[in-house]
Amino acid sequence: MRDKVVVITGASGGIGAALAVRVAHAGGRPVLVARRETELSQVRERCGEGALAVVADVSRRENVQRVMDEALARNGRVDVWVNNAGRGITRPVSQLTDDDVSQMMQVNLLSALYGMQVALAHFKPRGRGHIINVSSLLGRVPSVPTRSAYSAAKHALNALTTCLRVELRAEFPEIHVTTVSPGVVATEFGVHALGGGPDSRALPNTQPVDEVAEAIAGVIERPRADVYTRPAYHEMVAGYFSAEDMAEAESRPPFPALRLPEGSAR
Repeated sequence: MRDKVVVITGASGGIGAALAVRVAHAGGRPVLVARRETELSQVRERCGEGALAVVADVSRRENVQRVMDEALARNGRVDVWVNNAGRGITRPVSQLTDDDVSQMMQVNLLSALYGMQVALAHFKPRGRGHIINVSSLLGRVPSVPTRSAYSAAKHALNALTTCLRVELRAEFPEIHVTTVSPGVVATEFGVHALGGGPDSRALPNTQPVDEVAEAIAGVIERPRADVYTRPAYHEMVAGYFSAEDMAEAESRPPFPALRLPEGSAR
């Protein structure tokens, strides 16, 4: 981690902020990216002088390119790009509007696509780098109906992540591409969901942000393709997809035990 330049989107709070502080304290140089200037400045202060804060809306491609430009101007290179920015929704499939789906795809999928493409333009000439896409357990097991379009966006993100990893494997084996899947995390995610929702921090069995940040920091130091932030999450996904009949699996244990409380994802 020491001296690694790590771009982290969605760094004004939650997982992104915790990861930025962890990277800084481990000797890395975090580049913090988010829309909320005041909160972002507070996180940068916690990280120390080696950190750079860039106020940007990463759902706009030109802003993502500006983040890279500022990171390079300050540090000369970028080693790791973490696509962490995201937003939830509280609306079942039967009530989704065109705008609901567009917002979920723009924030959760296209922002990551922009980050991947901008990072690749820098990584390919160097022949190395690491892209980390923070997905969700709901990107594997869509067990919360009101998180419908969010789950769909994360499923799509997982597909793009895998496709990119396979695309790069032969020619660029030192450019790593990783999916990280948290479950219920104690953040403001639920409060800020489109349509509102319960505060994830008040829900039972939530995962502390520091625990998720530790998992991401671990994969920065030892790259892997696919990471769940708790071993039990991997078991949940494996159990669900190994079922002969998913409809049956969704109606009996252990699937009901996998069902996260509404509003709790990520």
